[in-house]
Amino acid sequence: MVQSIVHYSLHFLVIGLIAYLYDPKKWEKYWLILLATMLVDLDHLVADPIFEAGRCSIGFHPLHSEAMIVVYILGVIFIKHRILKLIFIGLLFHMFTDSLDCIWMYSTCEDCMIPEALQEILS
Repeated sequence: MVQSIVHYSLHFLVIGLIAYLYDPKKWEKYWLILLATMLVDLDHLVADPIFEAGRCSIGFHPLHSEAMIVVYILGVIFIKHRILKLIFIGLLFHMFTDSLDCIWMYSTCEDCMIPEALQEILS
């Protein structure tokens, strides 16, 4: 229960803080843009099964892959356009949030499916 509250607070509330820090005058607009980056979860629809309890999304779903996380990092570093940079920030923060969720899940569930990249970090 606490894990879900933390997870969804990061996904929905903390991005409001990120939006405010990004630009206090336009934070509502930027919060909506950051909310739209949640559409990255549409890649869950290509999984079989679509939902599986105990499965970590990082490293499993295509837009949650290690390669895409590198793309998101590069976008944050190199993109100059303000809105596009914010989108990459949102995608990267989404991956951070999901990674925290995977680590939390792994710490309480030995049978959970954690991707190799996170297993190496946790070992």
